Amino acid sequence: MQKLIECVPNFSEGNDLGIIKQITDVIEQVDGVKLLNVDPGKATNRTVVTLVGEPEACIEACFQAIRKAGELIDMSKHTGAHPRMGATDVCPLIPIAGISMEETAEYAKKLGERVGKELNIPVYLYEFAQANPARKNLSIIREGEYEGFFKKIEKPEWKPDFGPATYDAKRGATVIGARDFLVAYNVNLNTTSVRRANSVAFDVREAGRKVKDASGVETVQPGKLKSVKGIGWFIQEYGIAQVSMNLTNIRVSPLHMAFDECVKSAASRGMRVTGSELVGLVPLQSMLEAGRFFLKLQKRSAGVSEKELIDTAIRTMGLNELAPFKPEERIIEYVMAGANKGRLISMTLDGFADETASESPAPGGGSISAYVGALGVSLATMVANLSSHKPGWDERWDEFSNWAEQGQLIKDKLLKLVDEDTNAFNKIMDAFGLPKGSDDEKKARTEAIQAATRYATEVPFQVMQLCFDSMPIIKAMAETGNPNSVSDAGVGALCARTAVLGAFLNVKINASGLKDKTFVTEIVAKAQAIADQAVQMEAEIIDIVNQKIAQ
Repeated sequence: MQKLIECVPNFSEGNDLGIIKQITDVIEQVDGVKLLNVDPGKATNRTVVTLVGEPEACIEACFQAIRKAGELIDMSKHTGAHPRMGATDVCPLIPIAGISMEETAEYAKKLGERVGKELNIPVYLYEFAQANPARKNLSIIREGEYEGFFKKIEKPEWKPDFGPATYDAKRGATVIGARDFLVAYNVNLNTTSVRRANSVAFDVREAGRKVKDASGVETVQPGKLKSVKGIGWFIQEYGIAQVSMNLTNIRVSPLHMAFDECVKSAASRGMRVTGSELVGLVPLQSMLEAGRFFLKLQKRSAGVSEKELIDTAIRTMGLNELAPFKPEERIIEYVMAGANKGRLISMTLDGFADETASESPAPGGGSISAYVGALGVSLATMVANLSSHKPGWDERWDEFSNWAEQGQLIKDKLLKLVDEDTNAFNKIMDAFGLPKGSDDEKKARTEAIQAATRYATEVPFQVMQLCFDSMPIIKAMAETGNPNSVSDAGVGALCARTAVLGAFLNVKINASGLKDKTFVTEIVAKAQAIADQAVQMEAEIIDIVNQKIAQ
């Protein structure tokens, strides 16, 4: 999975659009980063910028933006309603996809160290990037604000994590850290009463409500969900009351859980949830988890396509009630993909065949092997889904749902490798095109060719592994799946074996161009073992299929 993080730097300028644009311009000049939102506030004199991309690209964009803000903003002249301590006041990094919080925290430290060293700005780490519990909280770090930091920074306990221990009158200091993704989420009720909406919010939010016992002693009754803040309000534009929530840790309390608890609370109080709305963007994983959750409540297979999972989540949570919910505009990974969507897998079937048959050397056997493998595991997934919904097999729906989910994961990975195998070939061609006029250029060109060739060997090896991993699913469907579809499982086995052996040919031909013979020996030996096991597994599956057909 591609590694994606979101960065939300806050700059202490909300009025001069020219300054704001100069800052966002340097962000947009960095490849691999997409600027999602720029939100200036006049009263706060502060602009919140949201960008997403691969980690290295993101921290490069943030570094350049912090540099530019320090050049353009003079904190000695700054006033605003929001607490602040620097030209770039705070810069959180947030894991979105394919990356852990621990890794994200390391990138925050890397950015902080570079800002401190190269820009000579005092930097404080916070949240998950900060090891000292006394300095994790942003509000505690920022206490005293810009005006109070000239003395605060001289105290030993407030020495910056990076950069000088003297305060910069023009640029101030910057706080950099890693935190969880925050989802702003509103649930719609069939009432106009703010008091009743608040009652639902108090049931759900972590802070709960204050209650008095029989003797009048006041205590706090916690709400159902951790890491959820919420209130009730009335929206004049829509003529309804909503439960407005901030989900501050969607790993602890995911989107679907917040919706479901609001449904339960509203029903217990004589109200109905009619829909909901997401404010801003949402990670793909949140929508996929929601789709799986609601399908499983229906005792239906969750091993369906990504599109169907998202459609299920949208319909169930009523995300289209107040305005159209367009996944390509509201899901972070889809916004990032945009025009960069894999060229091959987005083609029509005849277009893909025509491209393969053309005079271009790519797509070649590696991409075709990945696609054949994807078709093979897709057939097994189909059998699992049919079996999950087979009349009379209701008690086994979750068993087949689990198989189908595993199949979908392998299918999606193989589809990505269809394009990646062609990309790997193109990297080799690019390396051969590098200049070779001097000894240094020749050395760099040779190293680039070897690196690209190694990668072009590793990609089809991944295809082999994934296709072999699909064979236990195919075998299980041949043995226990809907008997009317046993031939489909057989075809799936034929596809998987073909894909493994086809990818193996690509491993061998690409490995032959590598100078690292130790690596070549190891990867070819591993690939040979996978190929041998795949041939054996296919024979076992076909034998099962033929026996069932003959019954």
